[in-house]
Amino acid sequence: MAPFDEIIHQSLRLRIMAALSTLPTGVGLEFTHLRRLTGATDGNLGAHIETLSKAGYVDIKKAFNGKRPQTTIKPTVRGRTAFARHVESLKEIIGSTR
Repeated sequence: MAPFDEIIHQSLRLRIMAALSTLPTGVGLEFTHLRRLTGATDGNLGAHIETLSKAGYVDIKKAFNGKRPQTTIKPTVRGRTAFARHVESLKEIIGSTR
């Protein structure tokens, strides 16, 4: 059985990566949209995004839209690969219980 990715396995990080993995390559989600999708607080979401960034799973881009700060999070190739492997690990467990 393939091992779980302990970085992705945490529930909020799993939700983040699941949301990001649905995007076309090169496209990201704004922080506020990702916060709404995951139901996380700003601080909690920021901390988990930072963990994913340090692992090389997401890229964080900070910019301004007029005077408003805008943070966009994009999955990296490494992050997409790690998420796909994690999903396969879950499928193996599901498949072995049938």
